Amino acid sequence: QNGLGGMVEAIDHSIASLTSPPPSPAVETSASEITPEQNGLGEADSNENTEGLISPSSPSAAAASAHVMVETTQHPGPRTVTKEELHYVVSCLQRWRTEVEQDIQDLRNCIARATQSIDEIYMDPSLSQVPFHLHAVLVHEGQANAGHYWAYIYSHSRKLWLKYNDISVTKSTWEELERDSYGGLRNASAYCLIYIDDKLPHCTAGEGNTEADERWNEVGVMPPGLKRYIREENQRFDQEVEEWEEQHSCKITPLEPGVSLQSADFSSSESDAAELSPGSAHNERSLSSEHALIVKEQTAQAIANTADSFEKNGVEAALKEAFHEEYSRLRSLSQEEPTPHSDPRLQHVLVYFFQNGAPERVVERTLLEQFADKNLSYDERSISIMKVARVKLREIGPDDMDMEEYKKWHEDYSLFRKVSVYLLTGLELYQNGKCQEALTYLVYAYQNNTTLLVKGMSRGVEESLIALYRRKCLLELNDTAASLFESSQEASVTEGVNIMNELVIPCMHFIINNDISKEDLEAIEVIRSCWCSYLGQDIDENLRLKLGEFLPRLLDCSSEIIVLKEPPRIRPNSPYDLCSRFAAIMESIHGASAVTVK
Repeated sequence: QNGLGGMVEAIDHSIASLTSPPPSPAVETSASEITPEQNGLGEADSNENTEGLISPSSPSAAAASAHVMVETTQHPGPRTVTKEELHYVVSCLQRWRTEVEQDIQDLRNCIARATQSIDEIYMDPSLSQVPFHLHAVLVHEGQANAGHYWAYIYSHSRKLWLKYNDISVTKSTWEELERDSYGGLRNASAYCLIYIDDKLPHCTAGEGNTEADERWNEVGVMPPGLKRYIREENQRFDQEVEEWEEQHSCKITPLEPGVSLQSADFSSSESDAAELSPGSAHNERSLSSEHALIVKEQTAQAIANTADSFEKNGVEAALKEAFHEEYSRLRSLSQEEPTPHSDPRLQHVLVYFFQNGAPERVVERTLLEQFADKNLSYDERSISIMKVARVKLREIGPDDMDMEEYKKWHEDYSLFRKVSVYLLTGLELYQNGKCQEALTYLVYAYQNNTTLLVKGMSRGVEESLIALYRRKCLLELNDTAASLFESSQEASVTEGVNIMNELVIPCMHFIINNDISKEDLEAIEVIRSCWCSYLGQDIDENLRLKLGEFLPRLLDCSSEIIVLKEPPRIRPNSPYDLCSRFAAIMESIHGASAVTVK
């Protein structure tokens, strides 16, 4: 439409320029009086061309006698224009203008019809029987394999929109919601809209009622088992929040000299048990109970599949069926061919046990303990099966089960999950350019994975993958420290030296004090050569002093005991789905051409 409008303006301008009088006095002359020189003709061809232009016998002989306006212009153009020719051009332009105006009107009519159709599309009475209104909008920012989520939820009691972003809840506006939801301005858009029925009383706040009152009324009608489950989940959540708040910083600080890695909290089995089940008086059962809690959804699904058996044959038969079905499913899962993007051991503790040849008694007690988990109090069937499983669990005496062996198997799986979490966290941090935080996670993942691999290759994760990215972080941090050192600015130099003292040198000590690979040895030689090269350069005296302080420690890793403090703890049963994180990070790694995992 804009293009057609511009065409109309151009036509109007052409008509005006043709029909308006010239700005300067014109010279009136007869067409027959125009000389060959005025027509731009040479003397040799003046007669022939003149006869072609104006011939007494031609149909335009009458027009030749008409007087025309001749104007000298700076640009090339017709030297003579008759009134008939001018009239013909004006007529064409006017006709074209009429056609373009008609096209514009047709386009406007089409737009009006489309707009009317859009406005009337939901005016069908059959689509207006139940009134709904927008209650919440879920927004995603990022890509399909990674990103961030937040939600806008309308508060009926306060008559405003609230933005729920992780642990932050803030007031928002409809304009902000639109800006985040429509997309286009940045890599964020709404992916789910939630509407609620206006007629539902519990969805809208009544006069004099608060949301807290409504929640209290809803809790009052819940079944006792569900109330108990919610109360226990809230207690776990409060505890997790407290632990999260303690992790106020990801910056790594060195431990006191003389403290070895083995004395750190990471490798202590009792500490792991305390971490996973705080306050438990029976550490030999705490890890197994925690593993039962992690897979409670899978256990609940196994119980749900026994509905027919429970109704027809009773609770004992339902427990037996659920036990055998889950046992068969997990054994089959452990026998599947592994892929680069999945690790079934992260899905269930029994998959880990099956792949590593755990004793049958350990497997059976672990599975029975999962059916006896008190967190399965969903309904009458779940509670009944849980009670029977608890009775059978108490019937297992000390002579029937070596509890020390049982405890060690669960300690190994807890350490395996922790190594996996540290590895995934380190890889994610590295891909986000946070090499300082990533290095410590990868160092501890490697050290403790070595402990697992001593017992069998299926006990831990792929060692070469951890070593590869540990080496990448180490070299990138060394380059960063060298650049800061070369800047000669006091603050930057201090930061570079701290990176060497707190991260690079401790990591080198760990690598050298273990079975070192050829690739790791070459990386260490690159780092040492980088800093030794400054000795032959003319550098500032202050830089030379700082270099002399840490260079001996860089060259002789046996001169003192240096350790890394364990990174901030991440609970293995955190809300993150380890399997999804594993798939996403492995897909990213194997899809990157610059990275080759041996």
